[in-house]
Amino acid sequence: MPDFFDTHCHLDAAEFDADRDAIHARAFAAGVVVQVVPAVTRDNFAAVAATCARYRGCLPAWGLHPMLIGAHRPEHLSDLRAQIEMQRPVAVGEIGLDLFVRELDYATQEYFYVEQLKIARDYDLPVLLHGRRASDLLLKQLRRIPVRGIAHAFNGSRQQADAFIKLGFKLGFGGAFTWPRANQLRRLAVELPLEAIVLETDSPDIPPAWVGRGRNSPGELPGIARTLAELRGVDTETVARVTTQNAREVLALAAA
Repeated sequence: MPDFFDTHCHLDAAEFDADRDAIHARAFAAGVVVQVVPAVTRDNFAAVAATCARYRGCLPAWGLHPMLIGAHRPEHLSDLRAQIEMQRPVAVGEIGLDLFVRELDYATQEYFYVEQLKIARDYDLPVLLHGRRASDLLLKQLRRIPVRGIAHAFNGSRQQADAFIKLGFKLGFGGAFTWPRANQLRRLAVELPLEAIVLETDSPDIPPAWVGRGRNSPGELPGIARTLAELRGVDTETVARVTTQNAREVLALAAA
């Protein structure tokens, strides 16, 4: 059985409070041996730290999420630096921009995004980028503040994909492309170099087609890998091996 690397999994989320042990055990038994658990607010750091301490293969990322700007304060950026000093993460994240939710003030989002890019640069850490309808704006700042990382739940164009790849990014593919009507994402999943792709679940969100509208979990990652393999006409072992290698490369993690 191949090993799988979930580059984005909110295992600390309240949706898993009732059965988190079982969820992790199921995923690990299915070969999902590494899960990156991103923080979303300053007050969320402790829950992510506790989750990663408790569960084998879980690695933390520290960041301030663009959809939660109402919870962020400028001083939380200093707290983020302190958290990195206390426990070095695999990435700064989840950070970015969200233009899908119109109520979110863009200037505030941009402020926290730019400042967190600077923090990632200062500590030589990759970033985990959230970017709904914001790929060009994300790229604009990355050209000013060059860091590597993962464009989580990538949903842009081929041109935008190529731009991220040129800047040293990998593109996160998860449950969204498994839906038969996701034509653009499925086309990208086939046409992009496999060396540019990493796998993710974004659990408990973005469930794959076979889960429907239910709760997503890291144990679904092998099914996501099988779907990618079928679309590309290769075996699942190849997808698992290459995407795991891609994740370890961009996150600067030694091979297992």
